Parts: sequence; structure tokens; C-alpha cells
Amino acid sequence: MLKINIGGQHSTTDTPNIMTEFHYDVLVVGAGHAGCEAASAAARMGAKTCLITMDMNKIAQMSCNPAIGGIAKGQIVREIDALGGMTGRVTDAAAIQFRILNRSKGPAMWSPRAQCDRQRFILEWRKILENTENLHIWQDEAAELIVENGTLRGLETIWGARFYAPTVVITAGTFLNGLMHIGRKQVEGGRCSEPAAKLLTDSIVKLGIEVDRMKTGTPVRIDKRTVHLEEMEEQPGETDYHRFSYISPHRQLPQLPCWTCETNAEVHEILRSGLEDSPLYNGQIQSIGPRYCPSVETKIVTFPDRDKHPLFLEPEGLDTNELYLNGFSSSLPMDVQIEALRKMPCFRDAVVYRPGYAIEYDFFQPTQLKHSLESKKMEGLFFAGQVNGTTGYEEAAAQGIIAGINAALKVKGEEPLVLHRDEAYIGVLIDDLVTKGVDEPYRMFTSRAEYRILLRQDNADIRLTPYAQKYGLCSEERHRRFEYKKKKIAEIIDYSKNFSIKAERINPYLESKGTAPLRGGCKLFDLLNRPQITLLDLAGEVKAFGEFLERIEEIDRAEIIEAAEIEIKYHGYISRERALADKMQRLENIKIRGHFVYNEITQLSTEARQKLTAIDPETLAQAGRIPGVSPNDISVLLVLLGR
Repeated sequence: MLKINIGGQHSTTDTPNIMTEFHYDVLVVGAGHAGCEAASAAARMGAKTCLITMDMNKIAQMSCNPAIGGIAKGQIVREIDALGGMTGRVTDAAAIQFRILNRSKGPAMWSPRAQCDRQRFILEWRKILENTENLHIWQDEAAELIVENGTLRGLETIWGARFYAPTVVITAGTFLNGLMHIGRKQVEGGRCSEPAAKLLTDSIVKLGIEVDRMKTGTPVRIDKRTVHLEEMEEQPGETDYHRFSYISPHRQLPQLPCWTCETNAEVHEILRSGLEDSPLYNGQIQSIGPRYCPSVETKIVTFPDRDKHPLFLEPEGLDTNELYLNGFSSSLPMDVQIEALRKMPCFRDAVVYRPGYAIEYDFFQPTQLKHSLESKKMEGLFFAGQVNGTTGYEEAAAQGIIAGINAALKVKGEEPLVLHRDEAYIGVLIDDLVTKGVDEPYRMFTSRAEYRILLRQDNADIRLTPYAQKYGLCSEERHRRFEYKKKKIAEIIDYSKNFSIKAERINPYLESKGTAPLRGGCKLFDLLNRPQITLLDLAGEVKAFGEFLERIEEIDRAEIIEAAEIEIKYHGYISRERALADKMQRLENIKIRGHFVYNEITQLSTEARQKLTAIDPETLAQAGRIPGVSPNDISVLLVLLGR
């Protein structure tokens, strides 16, 4: 037997049978958005980590729309960045169109979104991963978990390589028994022209973990040269200071437009003609797809009276003619898709790179997980991303960084990171998954959060960067800029509270803004509570205040001023919501796991006993969020606890 040490790895060969063994602290299966964040976080926390992927050229592939962010999703990416994750920085480096959505609403609803260069996104992520200390990449397919005497030891690949580690993070996306559909044609695969992972699910199910199926889809891709863009409405991006990462430089890539158009009655008629061959309607697909991102055939069936639906044509990159038709996801026969597409005037000459398709894949009901994303059935086994029943790169990446952090903490013997619902959209996401489970692909919306005014895109760093500092995920640059931002926001607020201004000095300005004049003097803070008055406007009117703001470092000045203004203008709402969150936190602090045998508590409803037994909530607050558990059931538990 020959043993060879290679870069801290252990290679053992025994002729004629060859077996290669590698030893790590954390194994991550799948290099999608969840896997990249998980591997990056674990490695930077000091855990020896291996990222196992079927294709190194598809790392962080944007399987559907090459865009990051959107309503609530943008807040999640800002939170990932605040925790020390990389998705925000990669997005900023690859962004070819940036916008802030919901500007007409309050700051709790502002959501950043960026169209990205698909290939640049992959290259940026790969560059980060290949240059991360403690992180190795192995191209192979995970075939089977290694479990000895009820203990997780690692995994084996289809090529017979054995990886030993006390923790494994499963982030396999849509690849587990993936099955693609175009009309009545079915092809196995995890993505178009990529093989499915056929073996790993069986290995997981052997542990007593329940598996089910979900479905998602993607639209046609069109050759830009064949589109009549001049007949479409152009949508330019924004070029101001906003970005995803708190430490990214300003966007460097050229910014490209998107375009909009609409379907029409003729398009709908052709789509209807293909419904008998649609896998969604002929019984071929049994699993449930994303309600909030329906296929175009679902739209015409669900809304039969509508004769048009909006579509968005989006670039795939700077150096490609490939365009993505957002809103035209479909699994209809390809001839039907193309014929319907060409009935829109702007696409009358369209040439398609590939048709849309649907894909079914295995997922594991997330109620089988702890809030740390560790399995309740197998210690050391973590799940993140679409395998937990979610949809979206952002939701996946958020789970990935939490799973990666907690896998590294597990190796160190430390308590896991669990974010609360008043701390982050990531906390809302994970609590929803493990408490309520999923019956359709889960997508984050602002409406899912009770404390939206606390969970804004501008303050994700204030909320979460202390965790990055605690776990070693905060660079020196991030630390310096974070501390500087906190200091300057406090200084701006203090300055506005202490600077007095006389009525006769400011009244002409107030009248020009269409707001009531003062009867006496007041503080700048009071003026800033008026919706017509902005901080920058006031700085232009009050010289001393303007000079004070000019002394802030230019690189973060605009963002600091925006954050300070939101804190000032919405301080009443923020205070009230903070008080409500603190009140609810008392229930979060009441631990109940292990205190009750729910099936023996006859005072509980039958449904409550079943749900509480199945989910085994950690806290009383979590129990109260389980569907089927009533306020009366919570009162019973409080009485039994002697509260």
C-alpha cells in the first residue's frame, strides 16, 4: 500500500484495486449559488473545505434569468454581503444593468436588481473560489453518503473517490433525478445538455429523510440580430451610487438596456393549440411549479379573458447576441413556442437559440431541518438551496452561506448561527421553511416579513456585519468602512438634532417646497421629518450643514447620507416596529424542544399534536407560526410551562 500526501490531502493506492481518499472538515456538493456561498464561507472560517461539482465550467451558472435581486430578493443579497458573502460583489462586477425597484414606495420596499453578464458572473465566482485559502474544488459526481454506525463520515463519488469529513452540505439544485420536458419529449438532465445526478437521492432517503418532486421552467433564448428592437419599448438602467455590495467599487461594465413588449390574441390562440401536448396539462408533470413565475401557457389558462401579457427582453451579456425573454417560460412543443413567438411583430423574424423547457427534480421537505439547516435525522448533514424547496438564486445563496457558516461552526464545536425574523429576510426565509414547510417552490416577498421597516436594503450591514466580524468573514476594508458608516450616521443624526434654525431664515425655502412655514425656530431634525424636505436639499440651503456632509469620505458619502435620512424620517415607525419585535422576542426566548410529548397532551387539538410532533419546534414563538397550531394551543403550552 502506498500513501501519498498531496496538499494536506491523503491519497491511498492499493494495487490492483485503486481507492483514493481525501480528508476535509466540510464537503459541499454542488457549485451553484448555494454551494459557492457555503464553500466560500466555511473555508474562510478556517475549515478545510472541498467543493464537489459535476462541471467546473458551470460554477455559479445562472440557469434561468441572468439577473440578481428584485423585490425582497435584493434585500437578501445585501444581507449575504453584510454577512461576508460574495454574491453581491460578484453581481456588481458582472452587472450590465442596475435598477432600484419600488422607488415610488417607502424605503422598506426599495429593492436592488441587476441584469448580469452570465459568463462574467461565472468567471468572477470561479476566480474567488480558486483563490480562497482552505478551499479545494473536485470535479465529479457525488454518488453515496458514507455512514458508519449511524455517524456521517463523508461521501463517495461515481469515480470511486472517497471524501471523509464530519459535515456535508447538499446543494444539488435541480440535478437530483432531474427530468426535462419539451412537449411530450422527456430527457434526463439537471439543466439543458447537462446530466442528472441519479444516485445521491437514494443514499439520502436511506437515512429516513423524505423526498418529493418539484418543477420549474425557463424561457426561449433569442438571437438579438433577428429581433426588431426598434419596435419595442426600451428600458434603460440606472447609473447612480447604488450597488449590491457595501464595499464594491462603482460598476465598471457598460450598462445595457432591456426592452418590453406584449403578447397578443393570436399568440394566445397558437399557445392554446398546443395545450394537449403540454406536460403541464396532459398529466406528464405531476409536481408543482412556482406560482409566482408561471409559464406562458399557465397564464393563458389561468387568465383566459386577458388578450395580452407583458414580456421583458433582457441581454445575456456584453459579448453575446443571446437574449432572454422574461415572461415566456414554456414547456410546450418547440414548434408551438416558435410559431407563437413569431406572431408578435417584434419577433416576426426571430431565430431561437433554444426553446423553453420545464424540469422536475427531487427536493427534501425542509421541516426535516433545524434552523441551522442541519438535518434532524443525521447529524452533520446540511441542506441548502433548491433541494429545500425554494426557487431563486438569492434564496439559494442565502441558505448556502448560513449552511456553510454552521458547518464550520459544527466542526469547531460552537453554537450555530440562527438569524431571527426581525434580524434579516434570511431569518424569515429559513424560519418559514423549517416551520411551515413548502407545497410549492418558495420565493421571498416583502409581504412575508413582519418587520419590513427594520429589514431595509440600506441597513443590512448595520444588522448583520457584526456576525461577519464575529465569525472571521469581515475583511479589514469591510471592517473599516462599516465602523466609519456607523459613526457618520450617528454624527449626522446628532448634528440635525442639535442644529437650530430660525423661522425667518428658512421660511422662504419651505414655501418654495410647498410646505408650511415655521412660526418659530426648530431643529433640522424636525424639518427632515417633512416629506417634501430631503437631507441633500437642506444641505444645499444651510451652508454649515452642507459643509459638514462634504467632509464625509466620498466613496460612501451618498450611501451614508441616504441611510441617515431614512433613520431620521422614519424614526417613529422604526421605534414602534422595534418595540413590537422585542415584545415577540420574549416568546422566541422560551425554549420548548424536549419539554413535551405532544401526542400525550390531550388539551391540544389533534392537528396541533400532529404538527408539533412532526416539526418539534425549538421555541414557543416558532410553535405559534406552525400552520394548524392555534393561539389556544399556545396558551395550553404556556400553562404547562408554568407561565
